[in-house]
Amino acid sequence: MAKLAPSTNGHYGNASGWEAVGYDTRQNSIEGFVHFHEWQVGGVCFMPTVGAQRTVPGDLDKPGSGYRSAFARKNQQAEPGYYKVLLDDYDITAELDRHQKSRVSPVYLPGQRPVPYHPRHGQRSGESGPVTNAGIKMVDPTHFEGYVITNPKYVQKYDPGGKVSMYIYGEVSKAPLSTGSFTTGLNLNYTTTRNEQIGIKVGLSYTSIANAKANLLAEAKDLSFDEAKAKAQEEWRRQLGRITITDTSRTNKVKFYTGLFHALLGRGVASDVNGAYPKHGGVAGQLEPNNYNFINTDAIWGAFWNLTQLWSLSYPEYYRDFVHTQLQVCADKGWFGDGIANSEYVSGVGTNLVGLAIAAGYQTGLRDYDVEKAWQAIKNNELGWKDRPVGSGKMDTKAFLKYGYSPYLEEDRTDSSGAHFSASHTLEYSFSAFAAAQMAKRLGKQEDYEQLIRLSNGWRLLYNPTNQLLQPKTAAGSFIDKFDPYAPWRGYQEGNAMQYTFYVPQNPHDLVATLGRDYFNEQLNDIFEKSEKDGFGGGKTINAFAGITSIYNHGNEPSLHVSWLFNFSGRPWLTQKWTRAICNEFYGIEPIHGYGYGQDEDQGQLGAWYIMAALGLFDVKGFTDAKPIVELGSPIIQKAVIRLGNGKQLSIETTNNSAANLYVQSVQFNGLPLHDCWLYRDDLMKGGKLLFIMGPTPNKQWGVKIPPPSAQ
Repeated sequence: MAKLAPSTNGHYGNASGWEAVGYDTRQNSIEGFVHFHEWQVGGVCFMPTVGAQRTVPGDLDKPGSGYRSAFARKNQQAEPGYYKVLLDDYDITAELDRHQKSRVSPVYLPGQRPVPYHPRHGQRSGESGPVTNAGIKMVDPTHFEGYVITNPKYVQKYDPGGKVSMYIYGEVSKAPLSTGSFTTGLNLNYTTTRNEQIGIKVGLSYTSIANAKANLLAEAKDLSFDEAKAKAQEEWRRQLGRITITDTSRTNKVKFYTGLFHALLGRGVASDVNGAYPKHGGVAGQLEPNNYNFINTDAIWGAFWNLTQLWSLSYPEYYRDFVHTQLQVCADKGWFGDGIANSEYVSGVGTNLVGLAIAAGYQTGLRDYDVEKAWQAIKNNELGWKDRPVGSGKMDTKAFLKYGYSPYLEEDRTDSSGAHFSASHTLEYSFSAFAAAQMAKRLGKQEDYEQLIRLSNGWRLLYNPTNQLLQPKTAAGSFIDKFDPYAPWRGYQEGNAMQYTFYVPQNPHDLVATLGRDYFNEQLNDIFEKSEKDGFGGGKTINAFAGITSIYNHGNEPSLHVSWLFNFSGRPWLTQKWTRAICNEFYGIEPIHGYGYGQDEDQGQLGAWYIMAALGLFDVKGFTDAKPIVELGSPIIQKAVIRLGNGKQLSIETTNNSAANLYVQSVQFNGLPLHDCWLYRDDLMKGGKLLFIMGPTPNKQWGVKIPPPSAQ
């Protein structure tokens, strides 16, 4: 919940409602420190200043036009759980730290000058959308309380009548000399001595001021800043320390732990210490039992190729929070949410793969819920279309059931007759139908299994043998004309035919057979050779969508499994080659070149992909098989020790590993040779030692005899 961070541009908002807004490393002034940051959620900004009161942040290109301050990055320090910066315009040093639902921060101040402290909490912040109501007041000389209610663009579009409410209760270490209010904020005015410290504690909640206070008292009542910082950083050490790595490369270590940090930071807690959680329209609900965190989350689109695999490996409580949250949303509203902000539907992509993620969790052993109710919700997510709200996505389900694919609509819309993004919808629905089918099979629901497994083959209906691509079709059964395989947005969401033709993760064997094994391998290898010239994405163009016209785009979800498909086509050494190259070249350690160049990181997804690839572990099917498997790649890290989610320990070690020695020569698991490029997940989770012997040239005899199963 508490994701306190500096903001350089948050009050500008964004035109489309989804772009990343807040802190931009290219900008050199700070407008305040914002407490709430989630998909479609942002708000409560504090800023210490000196001198006359100013009530607006000011413009980035107009110094002195507001209360924002210049800063130098040499005077900035950022660590997990801690941030410090010198605000040059005011000679004020601000330090921040955070816990799950509260924060404790001191501000070091210059002497003998008036110092207004601005809790300007009612301004627009990032993706929050317009502020519809806000209030803040002092309740005694050292305590204050307030609220902000916003109407984000995606709530307006996908859940009319919804809203995002944020509440605070705070304490300052010294009573101000005076206070003043303005439209959406409060001034706390001090006269200070040199290096005097003013501390502030803030409790946060999405449900009420009373719960914000309860959260503060539970987490930070008696903590000093130093104690709070130590506690926060110790928790981060515990979390990051579940996977400890040994490597001689600083770059590898920075990439690894930065990716892990982002993966763990991504989805945010939305429930309070007493189990209260936000429901539709600002109403508060109560978790029963109160033994998990209700969360806010972007769509799970593509996260089965990164986050859920990491969660199920070592962080099962994160997966559990996601599953239980979605089951609660479904119980409250009748449908899963394709993305949720305080229980409001904020559908990012409209294809709702929540059922897939829950079914995969079931296959990995996550079953501490009413399985029958969960199954009915998953089944309805795949097959239900009557009275389906737009925010739950899959609005073309009726057409998919009728035709076996979603028919193409030239107009940019999705409804019961088809979709403009019809081809990508068909491929995603086919995959999620497969996941549901496998769960039905495990539950002995044969009739459901047969219907769903039939729907999982919808991709076949889009195969065009003339161009050997998966191409959109009309309801009449004809392929669309004026077809450009590199063009995004016409039949494909955030991608093109060159990328989406490989979106058959549920049945790689038949995709390879359909295209022809030699053609498949030659074509896919050629794609990676060409893509490498553009850094496996959009080159150096700084934009989330920079790579959607590319032949391959690692900067967005639809392509994240593709480099692993060589394991299924008899050339595992090419998976080793290209996953290693992506890790080395797409990922960086610079402010701009971190995940490509400003591409779509999506709340930890690209970071989690790096973690799995660097460990040499992945599953193209996202653990949706009735008996999930793990494919093997080329581990970058020389040694990793993983505390598995079941309490056991897995050590992944390499011999002769280097930048040049990227090819697997042989593998041993617990002292026995492993001849295949995969193993069952159940075996891996027993723990032990997985040893990779590496070399400079491919061993084309290893891992080719028995490819990973494509069970149907």
